[in-house]
Amino acid sequence: MLKRILAALSVGTAIAAAPAVACPNFNLNPHFGQIGLSAGFQPDPIVRNITAGGSTNLNNCYFGTILGRGQQNVNGFVTTRPDFSLSWSGTSSQLTIAVQSGADAILLVNAPDGQTWFYDDDYRGTNPAVTISNPMAGRYDIWIGSYDGSRRNPGQLIFTEYDY
Repeated sequence: MLKRILAALSVGTAIAAAPAVACPNFNLNPHFGQIGLSAGFQPDPIVRNITAGGSTNLNNCYFGTILGRGQQNVNGFVTTRPDFSLSWSGTSSQLTIAVQSGADAILLVNAPDGQTWFYDDDYRGTNPAVTISNPMAGRYDIWIGSYDGSRRNPGQLIFTEYDY
């Protein structure tokens, strides 16, 4: 009986010691910086150099309903920390966040409410883009990943209010 109790305790300890699944965390500082933009910003578009990719498998993460997808699971690999943060203010009918890269990039964006997520994989070829209608003011955290798990893929992050 004592052996069974000790065996159960050791299994419980092993389970408790297992590492948690890494998922995107908008509470962490971004890798490539941040920018503040207001509605009507000029020049439009704004372009920043980034690197796409990561080792965090999005299939292991839960996001609730992803806008534009109507589903809960997304594909691709990102870093745990956001790649970039956008502080948005003002009123605009739309804001597009896009990526251009030679890799098969993916784009994941968390809205200022912390609960709304946007995702895209292939808007133009293998380049993703997310258009947010009537964007709310606040901080948008942005992850630029790769569909296949590749890393260190150079690219550009694009912000525009124009049709993309």
